[in-house]
Amino acid sequence: MIEEMETIDEFLVRHSADVEEAVRKAAAAEIMPRFCRLADHEVDQKSGPHDLVTDADRLAERYLTDTLGALLPGSVVVGEEAVHADPAVYAAVRGEAPVWIVDPVDGTRQFVQGDPGFCTMVALARDGVVLASWTYAPVHDRLATAVRGGGAFLDGEPLRSGAVEPGRDLRVATSHPDYTTDEQKRALLGLWRDGVAPRPCGSAGLEYLAIARGELDATAFSWEAAWDHAAGLLLVEEAGGTHLTLTGAPFRITGGNTLPFTAARDATTAHRVLSLLTA
Repeated sequence: MIEEMETIDEFLVRHSADVEEAVRKAAAAEIMPRFCRLADHEVDQKSGPHDLVTDADRLAERYLTDTLGALLPGSVVVGEEAVHADPAVYAAVRGEAPVWIVDPVDGTRQFVQGDPGFCTMVALARDGVVLASWTYAPVHDRLATAVRGGGAFLDGEPLRSGAVEPGRDLRVATSHPDYTTDEQKRALLGLWRDGVAPRPCGSAGLEYLAIARGELDATAFSWEAAWDHAAGLLLVEEAGGTHLTLTGAPFRITGGNTLPFTAARDATTAHRVLSLLTA
């Protein structure tokens, strides 16, 4: 068991490349061979028609669970599909042990449709703090990484989110209606006004990457699942952005957030979106 935060820092220095290799290998072995080649029996619904799971999700998560757990003795893995099978697994996000948070195919609906807008996300956290993240878009072979206090990078090049250009409509990706309560829908309606250009979100991981690159101004999301947010929020933070819940507090991967919440290119944009959501 890792006992001191410094030893996790040392682990990241020694093994970040190994994590990257694991993510790439999971995609190469289990995801990409099935892209645009899925048989009907390889696709299932979970909670509804927009919540899909495929053999690629299950097998890539199994590969990452085995590999990442072996890389960091004493760590635990919280993967989307493992939690679907046993919700009690999610409690590890709130535990003291280092935890790998894994979304094997973020944007499964796009993956099933043959759309390249999906990614694999891995984050390493402890005590509710995300320490490092990896976001891999396998169709385009692009990898974004972040280490807390160490910056955000895309294929080794630094990422800076920058500020929104004055006078332009605010570009915001918003939650799908299937994942919102009536109260959250009312809050999100605040974005439908002059000066804002909202659109439905795609893969959460790729939306966060778009913010870190300055291609998207903000998100407004209404669900808490750590595998959808942990990696991307650290990427946004390290690129210069921020995130806020409806109370004005940062989003917590451990849960209990007041939703919807926003992640944005800079603090000014985050507060602007928050004001629209609470108007």
